[in-house]
Amino acid sequence: MSILAIDAGTTGVTALAVTPEGTIAARGYQEFAQHFPQPGWVEHAPEEIWQATLEATREVLAAYDGELTAIGITNQRETVMLWDRETLGSPRRAIVWQDRRTADICERLRNAGHEDRVRELTGLRLDPYFSATKLMWLAEHEPNTWALVTSGRYAIGTVESYLVARMTRGTWHVTDVSNACRTLLLDLSTGDWSEELCDLFGVPRDALPEIVPNWGEVGVTDPKSFCGLSLPIAGLAGDQQSALFGQTCFDPGEVKCTYGTGSFILTNTGTTLERSDAGLLSTAAWRSPDGELTYALEGSIFVTGAAVQWLRDGLQVVGSASETAAIAGTVDSSDGVVFVPALTGLGAPHWDPQARGMIIGLTRGTTRAHIVRATLEAIAFEVRDVLATMPEVSRLKVDGGAAGNDLLCQLQADQLGITVERPRIVDTTALGAAFLAGLGTGVWDSTDDLRQTWQLDRDFTPATDRGKAEAAHARWLEAVERSKGWA
Repeated sequence: MSILAIDAGTTGVTALAVTPEGTIAARGYQEFAQHFPQPGWVEHAPEEIWQATLEATREVLAAYDGELTAIGITNQRETVMLWDRETLGSPRRAIVWQDRRTADICERLRNAGHEDRVRELTGLRLDPYFSATKLMWLAEHEPNTWALVTSGRYAIGTVESYLVARMTRGTWHVTDVSNACRTLLLDLSTGDWSEELCDLFGVPRDALPEIVPNWGEVGVTDPKSFCGLSLPIAGLAGDQQSALFGQTCFDPGEVKCTYGTGSFILTNTGTTLERSDAGLLSTAAWRSPDGELTYALEGSIFVTGAAVQWLRDGLQVVGSASETAAIAGTVDSSDGVVFVPALTGLGAPHWDPQARGMIIGLTRGTTRAHIVRATLEAIAFEVRDVLATMPEVSRLKVDGGAAGNDLLCQLQADQLGITVERPRIVDTTALGAAFLAGLGTGVWDSTDDLRQTWQLDRDFTPATDRGKAEAAHARWLEAVERSKGWA
């Protein structure tokens, strides 16, 4: 007996069969294409995400002969999708969370004096990162498509809403607070859609999904649509909140960092909606079936793992992400090279959509090893900058694909001056979705049961003297300032 967890990420879909002991019985993975129509634009084809979901699930079914009892879904957040309610086809590609095309719309709304009210209601800021300005852009630039939204023909949703619609043959149009709160359309204090915000951004309320609890049955898959499976969909969460849940950070003050396409640091603030003046976002973590809301503070870094992917696909200086530790380990330092990976602007705590990537400090002696090491160092610096704005943290739990990189984890501990803990299972985003679905179907009775499944793989303690770490970080901050406002 296992839970099927679907993690629809930014570059691919992972499917896991997760046992009641919290172990992985089978795994599937399928990448999908990234589309870059113009500089700063990022799009995904919804059908390609769906086909990747089917293929990853088929890989699990081929490798696992046990019983599957429920499905949990987690997803890249803020990415907006449209689909026909009847045919389930999409009229255009999805606009991805990394997309920067709405920077001018954000500036227009800011100049009109809306940002303070938006921040008060949503806990967010006016940035192209979030969904609502993407929808405004569609209304302004693709009016024929938008007319079918306002008429009720097309549904609006983030990736989990789309996947539920595809899995259930269009029967259900749902989301959860952890995704809804990233759209700029949710009143964070009530946990419901805001008529005021829908009016501000021009989004028809009827086109939005119903908000359901994060665990508990919300629908059943249609076997003709989804790999022959008829299973309850019993867990939903945006990827970063799902990772917080998968790391069993159930108590206020517990913190995790997920190294994915970007990196995201979340700290649980319990039932208290805390506000930050230092560039952090207030966000919903999850809502229980009895309606209790748990909140978090989040620092969102747009490009970390994507920078490694760029080294592989763009510069072609590495053959795979797994090579980076070995290549970077051939040199003792970056030899003065600093890489600011602002490839889609800067997120927390700087928040500059006009910043662009920069590699500085190059000399004739610079090799690919120095650039690769500077890339790993940049990830550690970015995480440090976010944690500096949070209440004091004594230990940091890390997860995501890059958490398997020992050198990165050591660099992170050196920069933070605290212990970094890596669990045995670093797929905690998918694991969180499984935990939610299992809670929703009685596989686990409580979060205390879930805590028993968390196991430490390795911890990393600071090995570099603070003076050296501080000097490297100061050089990084200088480079960040030079990258700002470039576009």
